[in-house]
Parts: sequence; structure tokens; C-alpha cells
Amino acid sequence: MKLTAFEHRVRARYTALLAALCTCPAVAGAPTLANPWPIGPRDTLIQPQIEAFVQQLLTSMTLEEKVGQMIQADIDSISPQDLHEYKLGSILAGGNAAPDGDVRSPPAAWLRLIDAYSRAAMEKGSTAHAAIPLLFGIDAVHGHARIRGATVFPHNVGLGAAHDPALIYRIGKATAAELSVTGIDWTFAPTVAVVRDPRWGRAYESYSEDPHLVAGYAAAVVSSLQGRLGTAEFMTPGHTVASVKHFLGDGGTIDGRDQFDNPASVAELIRVHAAGYPPAIAAGALTVMASYNAWHGVKMHANHELLSNVLKGRLGFNGFVIGDWNAQEEIPGCTKGDCAAAINAGVDMIMAPDSWKSFYHSTLAHVRAGEISTARIDDAARRILRVKALSGLFTRPLPADRPEAGHFDQLGAPEHRAIARDAVRKSLVLLKNNGALLPLNPRSRILVAGRGADDIGMQSGGWSVDWQGAHNTNADFPGATSLLAGLTTAVNAAGGSVEWNSEGAFEQRPDTAIVIFGEQPYAEFEGDRETLEYASQDTVDLQLLQRLRKQGIPVVAVFLSGRPMWVNREINASDAFVAAWLPGSEGAGLADVLLRTTAGAINVDFSGRLPFSWPATVMPVRLNQRDEAISGVQFPRGYGMDYAHPKQLGLLPEATHAARDRHGADILFANGHVTAPASLYVIDSAGQVRLTSAAQRSPAGALTVSLHPDGVNAVWSGGQTGEFQIGARAQDQAPLAARGMALRLRLRVAVPPAGTVRVGVRCSLPYGADLAARRGGAAVPKDGGQGCGIGPRALFDVTSEFHGARPNQWMNLDLPLACLAQRGAELSRVSALLAVTTDGRFDMTMSEINYVPVDGLTACPPTSPPPHPDR
Repeated sequence: MKLTAFEHRVRARYTALLAALCTCPAVAGAPTLANPWPIGPRDTLIQPQIEAFVQQLLTSMTLEEKVGQMIQADIDSISPQDLHEYKLGSILAGGNAAPDGDVRSPPAAWLRLIDAYSRAAMEKGSTAHAAIPLLFGIDAVHGHARIRGATVFPHNVGLGAAHDPALIYRIGKATAAELSVTGIDWTFAPTVAVVRDPRWGRAYESYSEDPHLVAGYAAAVVSSLQGRLGTAEFMTPGHTVASVKHFLGDGGTIDGRDQFDNPASVAELIRVHAAGYPPAIAAGALTVMASYNAWHGVKMHANHELLSNVLKGRLGFNGFVIGDWNAQEEIPGCTKGDCAAAINAGVDMIMAPDSWKSFYHSTLAHVRAGEISTARIDDAARRILRVKALSGLFTRPLPADRPEAGHFDQLGAPEHRAIARDAVRKSLVLLKNNGALLPLNPRSRILVAGRGADDIGMQSGGWSVDWQGAHNTNADFPGATSLLAGLTTAVNAAGGSVEWNSEGAFEQRPDTAIVIFGEQPYAEFEGDRETLEYASQDTVDLQLLQRLRKQGIPVVAVFLSGRPMWVNREINASDAFVAAWLPGSEGAGLADVLLRTTAGAINVDFSGRLPFSWPATVMPVRLNQRDEAISGVQFPRGYGMDYAHPKQLGLLPEATHAARDRHGADILFANGHVTAPASLYVIDSAGQVRLTSAAQRSPAGALTVSLHPDGVNAVWSGGQTGEFQIGARAQDQAPLAARGMALRLRLRVAVPPAGTVRVGVRCSLPYGADLAARRGGAAVPKDGGQGCGIGPRALFDVTSEFHGARPNQWMNLDLPLACLAQRGAELSRVSALLAVTTDGRFDMTMSEINYVPVDGLTACPPTSPPPHPDR
């Protein structure tokens, strides 16, 4: 693989960094240490005047105030008035949290709300010391994209294709400037994950599978967001606190499953997954976010060796460690409101969005009982106060009074959009250009088709306006340009014509067709996949490409995705194929590269090169210890055509070569794992937890679920209601019911149920229903709409089936979906594809859960009102 000059420089610097070797102990239960960790700078962020100020403040604070600083709450669960009593250190606006619960609130509403929290934190302070300002955080992961009208930059996967750290720096500066006008002090970025399996739903948050590229970007992002460490610009107005995430190994989980276990060796953990942290720390990163994932079975939020001894010790990190959203609840023995283990491991600030009050009281109790030392509390509080002092919060005006606040013309400012447009141009990767079809004559007749052509939400992906980004329209991106609009403007200006039809129909035969299609938006675990095959169940896009080719029309395919995917059939059906990733709000950047000038010259050539190896099959490319692809490669990392070097691409193989244990659309669980992107959940009266390890107990102990080679074992303790669920993004199951499909459970009973067992599905409210209800003065249904419109009748009473089962003998249990439809169930938004609930002792194992046709249905199982754990 040919390296760019930039990559050569980064590799040399990173190799030199790893040459500073020392010896450190291995994590208990982990592999024997093969390579030691590098030693980081000892004094990064340490300034004598700041340290003296922090120490004086710390000695005058009460235990309650120190613990309060260590907790972060979400705006959906805390009011500004609560901060008069509970002096918390931070507030965040989580994925779908927003002023008045409306993610489409105007920027002014955001500034008012943030200012209200900040003022409340400073009121009714202690007479013993100065008031301590609040740190407000948000996920501005590709621009300030949660705010309508902001510049939405390409996601990291596309920026990795640009191989341009100077571009990354410009993007960070623009993002920080846009954050400042809304009064926000902190962004949970950058992500420096090195993804080894792009089936991971967060793959687009990674710059590359190459640790050297990630390392080369890390310092640029931190320096641009915060200002350059050691200069007068560091954390001056217009900059924001960065959070390097997720420490450690989030990009290396088994099968790319979000939050699961990373089996990497110590050497791989250091060389690959930790690559971005030394340069980020050296650049002055003020915060690091702990990761959800485990490493060799130990959850990172409970890993003292890596958080305290390595990150804070070996790597010399002197900022503070922030936890992730309720990640503490996945630690054995913990709940989201009670977890001494996370604090003892080295998490300084706990992200307890909806459990902040219980976490506050439980932490105080742990300190008073001697289960958390006062020294540990002081260390965490000192780090948090240090960051607040270094970031200027103690001297900076409150958000609404800052000079930069309220200048909303900076959101989507022309100079920021110009940077984003340049980023689009540089991120595009040309995979095929047979017959030198591209660049196109802008004076010709061009047909634009495909579901992604006029959908800014689709081209922006997740973390855009709302968390999943799946409910946006073009109106949610004022000032933005769709890919279609960019092409239309450029072609019309040159004297050509564009005809737009999503399905590819046309009135006048075009000279060329541009078909824009790809993945629908997603975020985190909702984007996990079983394989990398694009649209295996939906061939609309492929059929469109093939139909146009059969009509003799040259076809340019533009593919929108958050990762490399197996699209051999689509590439074969196209004359030219462009990997456009998730380009964001400035769709005109595509036209800049696809079209010639009016004089017929090349306008902008393709410069993007693949940051990930592109798969030759539906399974991910395998990498060896030197990060070289060793099997399953269609296009190697670094590949990309340009106009200066035209070449032909032959037909690609169309055999998928899917692994046998990868599930199809009709399977929910088999071979010991749930079908991605669905997840297993355990639920009781104290809350719900997603299963991300081999075993998980529900918060109040009603239910324990564990994974085994022969299935998933669920054990109810009895005495309280517990529920096992397979949950996913809401889907329409009415067509399944109409086809006569049933949900079949292949199971065996070890301990017969001592109470009533109910099995069925649960639903979610339509998107925005809760906001509409509040606006109309109506109450949101207590069950959140989970009764599928018919309340408890969405669950069948199957107790008799279990009592009649032979102990430990496999049996089938069929639940016809038509039975729910006959009872009036609204199956258009089924979010719990399976729910099993009981309040008695019960032990069963399910080996397979899938959809099967049921013939000759004569009777439906009975139903009765079940108890349901409050959420």
C-alpha cells in the first residue's frame, strides 16, 4: 500500500513515541503483558497558579459539594432550580434532550436554557468559597449538528478519506465557534476509536482502521477545539473543552457489537486502540470519556488498571475522566444510581442522566462507610476544578453575557459552510470510472434519481438534530444544500438541465443518470449489523441501477454510508461509482467534483482515498498485526481513482460468502447471539439494562440473563416482576401478521414457572407523540404506548404451555402475530420484538427465536392483564 507523505510523518512520530518504553503491570485476568505502555508528559495541564487556586477551593468545600461536582445530569431530568440544592458539576443535553423536549428548538432557546442552568449553579452558593461554575456538554461530533441551522460537517469516516490534518483543524475551529454562540462549554468529541470491524454501529465516528491516521488527527482536533496548549489562545472565548473518547478499545469489540468485549492482546491495545490518546493528551485534552466496552471481560468503567494506572499514570493525563450515559449500570453489582466501583476505578465524573439524585446520595453513603476513600473524592474533585479553571469558567461571564453569545449568524456561517464544502470534495472516493465517464459535461441533460438525492437528513446521518437522525426532513437543515440541489444549481448555471425523479423515470432521455442511494441514518447500537451486505432485503436501488443500464443510459452511482460495505452488485450495475460517506449539510461539494467546468476542464479532481479496507464479501476484512488486510479485500485501504490516472474496473464477484452463523431477517436469536441491530434487555421496577456481556442482572435483581453456546438463559428470582426483551428500532410488523407469520421460540424449561408467564410484543409511541401531547396539554400514556394500542392484550398468557413441558426437553412455542392483529393491536411500531414477563420463579433457555409461517390457525392463546415493571 502506498503511503502519503503525511502518513509517513505520522508513522515516524508514533514509532518514536512508542520507543519511550517502560514496564507496567498487566490487568488482572488479561493476557501477559507483551509491550509496555509509552510514558506521557508528567506536567501537561499543571500550572502552579491554577493548582494553588484549586487547592484553596478544595479545602473549603464540603463532602457534599465535592460529590456534587462528580455528577452530571441530563436536562430532561433536572431543572435549574434543582441546582440550588444539589451543586452538581455538569449538565448535558443527551441525544434527544432539548429545550422543552423539542430537538427542533431554535438556537435562542438553547442559549436561554443553558444560561438558566449556569445562573442557578452560581446562586445560593457557599459563604466558605467562591461559587463553582457549571460545565455544560453536548455531542457536537460533526459540527454543532444538534442545533438547527448549524454547519454539519462530514462524519469522521469521510474526513479520514481526506487524509488532511489541516482540514480537520479548520473544522474543529469552526465547530468551537458555533458552540460558543449557544453558550456551550464542552463537546463530547473527538472519537479516536480505531475500528477493526465496520459492522459496528459507530464505525462512522472513526477516522480509519489505521491507528497512525487516527493518531495524526487526534492532536489536530483537540488543538482546534480548545486552542493550542501553551499559547495565549488556549481555552479563550470561541474555544470549547474537548473530550477524547472512548477509552479504551471501543472499536475492537467482538463482531463489532457496540459496548461488548474487546479481546485484543495488550500489544494490540497499546499499538492500535490507544493510538490517539498520547497525541491528544500531549495537545492538552481536558477530558477523556470512558468506554462502555469491556476488555477481557472487565468493563472499562470498572478497570482501575487502565483508567488510573495507565491513563492517569503512564500516559500522564491530568484532566478528568467522564463516564458515558449510565454506563455504570453495566458493571456487576452496580445500578445506574449506585456504583462505587466506577469511582474507585478512576471515573471522576459520572454521567448519571436520569439517576443523578440517587447516585449523589449513594456516593455519599459509600464515602461515609469507607467504601470510597476521601482521597479518591478529593482527586476527582481536584481534576474537575482544574479543568474548570483552565477552561476559564471561573472568570468567564455567564453564557448569555458572553460577547460571542447570541451571534446566531455564526451558525452555518458562510466561511464555515465553505470549510464543510471543501471537506465534502476531499472526502469523496472514486471506486470506478469506466470509460472515463466522469467528470460530466454540465451542459448536458442529467437525470438525478435515488432515495438519497434530495434528503439532507440521509446525507447527514446520525447525531444530526436528534440522536438517531432518522426523523429529519430538509426543513430541519435551514441553509443546507442537498446533493440534488447542488447538482441542479451547477448544471443550470452552465446551461444544462437536470430532471429529478426518485424512481428514475424521465420525460426526456438523459445523457447520463446520477443515482444517489445508501444507508438510512442511525447511531450507536441501532446501527450494528450482522454483515456488511448493503440492502440484502431491499433491492430497489439495485433494480434502479440495472434498469437504467438496460436502457443504455450511462450511470453514475453515489453511495451514502457510514462504513465500507459490500456493494459489488451495485458497482457492477454502474459505469462510475463514488463512495460519498455521510457528507453533511454542504451537498454542493459533490457537484464540484462530478462536473467539468463550462469550458470543459476538470474542476476539482478526486483526492479522497479509502480510510478503511473495502470488503470483497459481506464479511469484514481481516487485518493482521501490522494492520495489513490479509483476506476479503476488494479495494485496499488507500485506494482511490482520480481523473489524472483513468483505468477500467472489471466485473466484481457477486457471491456474498456470508458466514453460516450470520442471521437473516427472519431470525431474532440463534447460535448464541441476538441478530444485530436488535439487543437483549433485562427489565424490572428499578429500570432496564442492555445485555453487553456474557451475563446481566436486572437493576433490582428480578431477572438474570446469560449467554451460552446453546442459547440465552433467563432466570427469574421470584417475588417481583421481571421482563426479558429483544428490543430494536420500531418496525412495522403488520405485513408479517398479514402473511400469517408467528414468532417461534425454541426453548427448554429447567424450573417451571411459579407465576403467570406472558409472552408477546411491545410498541413505542409515534415519533414526537410525547412532545405533541405536552403541547396539547394531554398526558402521555403511562406505559409509553407499549400496549400496541390494546394495552395488556399485546401479551399472551402461556403459563400452561410451560407447565406442560417436559423438564429440560426442547419444545417450540408459536405466537401468531395475526392473533394480535385480530385483537386490534397497532403493529406499526413494534419496538420490543419479544417480551417475556413473570413475577414468579422461573428458569428457561431459548436456543432460537425466529419468524415462521403458521398454517391452519384455529385458536389464539389467552390474554390477561399483566403486571408491568415501571420504567
